[in-house]
Parts: sequence; C-alpha cells; structure tokens
Amino acid sequence: MENKIPIEFAEAHISPDKLDILLMRYDAAIREVRAKLEILNDELSLKGYQNPIINIFSLRKKTANIVEKLKRQGDPVTLESIQENLNDVAGIRVICSFIDDIYDVANMLVSQDDVTLITIKDYIQNPKPNGYRSYHMIIEVPIFFSNEKRPMRVEVQIRTVAMDFWASLEHRMKYKQNIENADEIIEELKKCADTIAATDAEMMTIRDKITHISD
Repeated sequence: MENKIPIEFAEAHISPDKLDILLMRYDAAIREVRAKLEILNDELSLKGYQNPIINIFSLRKKTANIVEKLKRQGDPVTLESIQENLNDVAGIRVICSFIDDIYDVANMLVSQDDVTLITIKDYIQNPKPNGYRSYHMIIEVPIFFSNEKRPMRVEVQIRTVAMDFWASLEHRMKYKQNIENADEIIEELKKCADTIAATDAEMMTIRDKITHISD
C-alpha cells in the first residue's frame, strides 16, 4: 500500500484508508486475472502445446499518476471518478512467443463466464502511427471480499517479445528530455517496428513448417 496520499485527494477529503481499500481492490483484480492466465498456460502445457505465455507482468498505477490522468481528462479527483473514468488503474501485460498466441490467449480469457469484455483495441492489425503494436483489452472480473462482491476492471495488454522490446525502447524515447536528432530516432523506431512485425510473421511461418515436419 502507498502511505502518502496526494494533496488532491486530501483536498477532496478522501481518507488514506479509503484510498488504500480501493487500491487493494485493484490489486486483488490483478491477482485474479493473473491467476486465470497462469492456469490457462499450465493447462495448455499439459495438453502438449508449447506454453503460449512467456511472462506476465502486473501493473498498477501509482496514485500520483491516477491524479494526473484524472486532471488531464478533466475528471473530478474522487474515488468514484477513478472507478468510473479510468479503466487502466489495474493492468496486466502478457508476453507471448507468436502473434497467433496473442489472439488465442485473449479469446480463451474472455470466453470464461465470469469475465466481461468491455473494449478491445487491436494495435497489431491497426498499429499506431509511430509503429506501436499490441493487443489491448479492458475486462471486468468479480472480486469477492469479506462482505461483498465487486466487479473490477483490468486492462490486459498482450504482445510478442519483439513488440515488448520495441515498446520499452520507445517508452524511454518518449520520456527522455532534450534528445538530439529526435525526429530521426522516431523514424528509425518506426522502421524497426515494421521490421519486427515482418519478423514476427515470418517466425510463425517457420514454426508452422517445423511443426508440420515433426508431425
């Protein structure tokens, strides 16, 4: 739990205890979705499939970033506003080997009867102008507490190893100050993104050839 409450929450008369409870609920939602993904991965490995998931990262926004985003969107800084206006407080990033693994994992997750799909943004089929590729879903899962059940939203980002490597470098570029030749680097990153996309597709083709020979 975070001990320091941002001044915006204090000014809105939000107690640290109530904020901690809300953040705990988001942490619980992350654990719930992570468990679902780990179970799917374990099941597939027992059925003779190569594990589609290489790694899973849990991401929960810090309170300062929550405040910053609410203010940027013009939303009130309240506990209710967080739940109503932010879908990415709780996040899971899933790293897969191949592009088709991404869609398989996404479909298996949202097919579970206690998972509600809210939105999809497919940046693999429709990359961002800078070359960013990833598959984003907002899902809602029920979380059971001592005296209640609450639906909580989680953003799930699914991408290949190569997509994730590119995104981490682009993130550093975005938040680095005073970079010389920034336009040139942005263009180089875009070219790398296109190369990575082609390589991901080719790796799937090679994998399928190997699988066919093995069969």
